[in-house]
Amino acid sequence: MVRPKEQVTVARTGLRQASGEGNPGAEASGAASPERVRALEAERQSLVALLNILRAGEPASRQDLEREARLGRAVVTDRLATLSAFGLVDEGGVGRSIGGRAPRLVRFRAEAARILVANINAETIGVGLADLGGRLILEHYEDFSLAMPPELVLERLESLFEWSLGNDGAPLWAISLGVPSATERAEGARLAFPRLGALPAWDEARLAQRLARRFGVPIWVHSAVQMETMGEVAALPERLRRDMIYVDLGAEISTGIVMDGRLNRGTQGLAGRLGHVFAGHAAGGKVCGCGNVGCLRTVAGCEAIAQSGLEAARAGQSRYLAETLAQTGAVTVADIGMAARFGDAFCADLLAQSGRLVGTVLATLVNVLNPAFIVLGGELAQTGDICLAAIREGIYRHAQPLVSRDISIVRSRLGRSAGLSGAASLVLGELFAPDFLEDWLVEGTPLAHPEVAALLAEADVPSARA
Repeated sequence: MVRPKEQVTVARTGLRQASGEGNPGAEASGAASPERVRALEAERQSLVALLNILRAGEPASRQDLEREARLGRAVVTDRLATLSAFGLVDEGGVGRSIGGRAPRLVRFRAEAARILVANINAETIGVGLADLGGRLILEHYEDFSLAMPPELVLERLESLFEWSLGNDGAPLWAISLGVPSATERAEGARLAFPRLGALPAWDEARLAQRLARRFGVPIWVHSAVQMETMGEVAALPERLRRDMIYVDLGAEISTGIVMDGRLNRGTQGLAGRLGHVFAGHAAGGKVCGCGNVGCLRTVAGCEAIAQSGLEAARAGQSRYLAETLAQTGAVTVADIGMAARFGDAFCADLLAQSGRLVGTVLATLVNVLNPAFIVLGGELAQTGDICLAAIREGIYRHAQPLVSRDISIVRSRLGRSAGLSGAASLVLGELFAPDFLEDWLVEGTPLAHPEVAALLAEADVPSARA
C-alpha cells in the first residue's frame, strides 16, 4: 500500500521539529532544550521498539504491543501512525476475540522494500531478491569459475540483479553479497567496503563499489561461508541458534562460527579458515596454496578428493571410477559419492578417511567453543552417510566427552539456498539493528542514514536511489 506523500512529510517534519532541526529559532524558543532532546530520544526508541517487535513476531493487536513494549495507549497510537505513514506497518486483519469486538491486528510490511542478494562460491553464483522479512521472492543459480575476469563478474551480476528487480515497484534498500574468499574490514566498521585479500583482481576492479554506484544503495560484503552460516542459523529452532558451527566442505573447507547468537567474523573478518589448519602426519608433505605444508584442504578438500579419485581411476583401483573417467573424461566428488553408495570399496575408504580427518580437526573447535549444533554443508556433505558418519566418529573420538555429549551433527537442510537466505538475514540484521535504525527511521528509509550517505559518496554515487 502506497502512503500519501503529504502524510509521510508530516511524520518526518514532526520528528524533526521535536528536536529543533531545520528551525533557526529553535534554540531561542527552547525547542532544543535538554527536555525536548530527551523526548525525541524516547520517541525514536519507542518507534524502534515497536517496529522490531512487529518484525520479530506475528501480527499483533495494539493491546499486545502496549503490553510487550510497556508503552501507553496514546504513545502506541501515535507511533503506529508514524510507522504507517512511512509504509512500514499497516492495520488490517482481526485477531481472536476474548469477549466483545475482535481486535484489529497490526503487521510489519515486509513488502515495503527489497534487498538484492548474491552468493558466489568457487563453482556457483546464486542471485535472489528478498523482502524485508528475509523471504526469498526468487532465486537463480548458474555455474561460475573463479577464473572469470572481474569485469565479466560485474557485468553478469548487474544483469542478474536487473533481471531480479524486473518491474517490481518496491524501492531497493540494499545489496548483500557473499564472495568466495575471506573479507577483511576494519574492526568495528558496520558499513565499509572490505578488502578482498584473496581476490586482488576484484579489489582492483572495485567490484563492490561499482555495484553500489550502479544501484545507488549500500552494499554489505561477507564471505560466502558466513552467508551460508546465517542462513542455517535462521532455519534452526531458537534454542539451537546461540552456539553453532557451520562447515562448508568444499574445496577450501571453511567454517562459520556463531557464538552467543552472533556471527564471529574475527578482528579482520577472517575467522573460520578450517582448511588451513594443520591436519597432522596424515596430510603428508603436500604444499597448500597458502604456502604451508599439511593443511586439511590438501587431503580432505573436494579438489584433493577428486584428484585422488582420478588417480585411482587411472590406476585401476576403482572399476566404477575407471568407467566414469572413460565415459566423461573426469572424476568428481559426486561420482565418488555415488560409487561409494554402490559398494565401491576404494571410494568408501576415501570418503571415510577424509571424514575422519575433518572430524579430528573439528574436535579441536568443539573442545574450545562447546557448540550445541554442527551443520555440514558443501559438496562433500552431499556424498552420503559414509562421510557424515566418519566426521562424527572423528569428533566423538577426539572431543572431550562432556563437550560432545549433547552436540548435534547434521547435514544442511537448506542446501545452496542457505547462502541467499543468509545474505538477506545478515543485511536485515544490520539495517534494523536498534542503534542503526534510530538514525534512519525518522526519514523512513535507510538510504538517509549518514553512514550510508558516506559509503555512497566513497563509491562516487551521484545520487542515492529513493
